[in-house]
Amino acid sequence: MLNFILYRIGEKLAVIFPLWLSYGLAVFLADLHRLFSAVDRAAVRDNLKFVLPGADDKLIKVYTKEVFRNFAKYLIDFFRFERIDKNYIKERVSIEGLDIVDKAFSKGNGVIVVTAHIGNWELAGITMAILGYPIVCVALTHRNIRINDFFTNQRERKGLGVIPLGNAAFRCIYALKDNKMLALVGDRDFTQAGISIDFFGKPTIIPKGPAAFSLKTNASLLVGIMLREKKGRFKFKYEGPVEITPSGDEEKDIRELTKKYISILEKYIRLCPEQWLMFRRFWEPVDMNACD
Repeated sequence: MLNFILYRIGEKLAVIFPLWLSYGLAVFLADLHRLFSAVDRAAVRDNLKFVLPGADDKLIKVYTKEVFRNFAKYLIDFFRFERIDKNYIKERVSIEGLDIVDKAFSKGNGVIVVTAHIGNWELAGITMAILGYPIVCVALTHRNIRINDFFTNQRERKGLGVIPLGNAAFRCIYALKDNKMLALVGDRDFTQAGISIDFFGKPTIIPKGPAAFSLKTNASLLVGIMLREKKGRFKFKYEGPVEITPSGDEEKDIRELTKKYISILEKYIRLCPEQWLMFRRFWEPVDMNACD
């Protein structure tokens, strides 16, 4: 209940205050959270050590601080969804690769867009919805029904369809057969049915849904990443299609296609590690005494 109240207060303040002030308050609170949350701080720090092997402790500490701050800004953006329209997108979002999206749609098999917890993936989804693309996303269901409804309403009010994580496979396939865009986050598995793939050189469990759906439906698989830039601006870029020549061995093909899109996600995470908003430790700690 407390978290729900805090989310609603955050939403109201983010809409009332100018963006610079909302960001400023969010950064202040993020710094407090980082100082008092040793568990989250350690998880972010250790992830960054794998992303940036050889980086010194001072740089890792700077990036760790920025991860917390960028997550706070991500929440502000999410709270301000009611203010986002075509004019906002025109002024603040630079998009590259819409021609790739349009070409993929022309095939009539639907389009899968895989992204990561980097930059602002939520804003990427509603940007496509506002621009008129038929898009649905698979979203984690919150245990608190009020919080879940709040997050779902924020997305759906802008035209982004929501498929709850769980028994979502049928609805995903149906959306693709209806030639819609299916947005999936590909850097963390929430289903306990993923596959082990090398991620930054060490095995971890990665969702197999993007590759499996693409191979099953012949939907084009694209990578879409929205990165934060200065002064509340964003760069939204598409790459793909990501393809392989099917061998007929389903598990092998899923693995090979997953490896291909994972390599693209790795590229963007290396480019902007301070924007990879991941507070779950992916690998065993590198050095538990550094950067506290």
